[in-house]
Amino acid sequence: MKKLGFGFMRLPLTDPDDQTAIDQELTNQMTDEFLAAGFTYFDTGWMYHDFTSEPALGAATVARYPRESFTIATKMPVAMISSHEEGEEIYAKQKAKLGVDYFDYYLVHDMNVNGYKKAKKYGMLSFLQERKARGEIRNLGFSCHDNAEFLDRALTECPWFDFVQLQINYLDWESEGIQSRRCYEVCEKHGKPVIVMEPVKGGTLAKVPAAAEALMRAAHPDWTPASWALRFAADLPNVMCVLSGMSDLAQLRENTALLADPAPLTDEDRDVLAKAAKLIRESVAIPCTGCRYCVEENECPQGIPIPNYFALYNTEKLREREDWSPEKEYYADYLSQGKGAASDCIACGGCEAVCPQHIAIADWMAKVKVVMEDENDEL
Repeated sequence: MKKLGFGFMRLPLTDPDDQTAIDQELTNQMTDEFLAAGFTYFDTGWMYHDFTSEPALGAATVARYPRESFTIATKMPVAMISSHEEGEEIYAKQKAKLGVDYFDYYLVHDMNVNGYKKAKKYGMLSFLQERKARGEIRNLGFSCHDNAEFLDRALTECPWFDFVQLQINYLDWESEGIQSRRCYEVCEKHGKPVIVMEPVKGGTLAKVPAAAEALMRAAHPDWTPASWALRFAADLPNVMCVLSGMSDLAQLRENTALLADPAPLTDEDRDVLAKAAKLIRESVAIPCTGCRYCVEENECPQGIPIPNYFALYNTEKLREREDWSPEKEYYADYLSQGKGAASDCIACGGCEAVCPQHIAIADWMAKVKVVMEDENDEL
């Protein structure tokens, strides 16, 4: 299997403010080009695009291509279930929404300490093992946004998992919070291949600070910042697939061309990325990947579109100062649509409980408020 996977988390939209407004025609075209380039792995999830990603994937693949010509991965959202029956019901609905009799890859979604407890409490692990024994699941794994210690325990207690999906990118490789390298090494220790999520960190690594990009261009003038990020993940020997949430044809064409036959990284290349990571960490304020768990697995009582505001804040902090700020215009547009303001945050903690990046969201909302709402935007 070629190493690029098509993530159905950030599909093209006909209305940028409506996650359900998937541009199916363009999605189909992107799917066609992806398959024509020799790639086969598609990844989706129950709650992606406000629960419309799975049917969009089914329409793009199952309804249009022989079933054996591609592979589908989706996930059991254990954080959203409160009984065994509810998990079984979601599983059945996923088969119907995708139009499949079997899953090539099936994952326990976001299996952290709490998710692991719920999966065992409601019998989801044994349920999924049974479905694999029946042939409905070809490969059973889990995605993980937790530390290396938990991951080691989970794989020790459940050696029958076939693979693990991890957040890996050069910015998080040595992060104490994300622990990309340490988690990757745990999977190597247990002999579990890795699928990489967030290799470009929600787009953060596609547009890096000028100083970081200058380092990259000096080493390889033709390599874009996004291609550096994908190369880093794909170059790891225990990685079987690198997911990219592609939103347009340009991204898809660049990624398929790159990972059709990627050149291996040299020691000098890795040194460039280590230096670039240091520069980026010094400039990017909030490490949000735009996964949207904070608004899709948790209903903000104030109606605050958290990832949208964080994206605006980060862009505002990265760009060079000008008299007019497009980010503040976008922010004003959200308020005019009736969305909650950053200053409306009541620090209830619901969003923080489901954030895979362990971001102190309430604290950052206070800073977003200062930058986006106050006259004086200096922190």
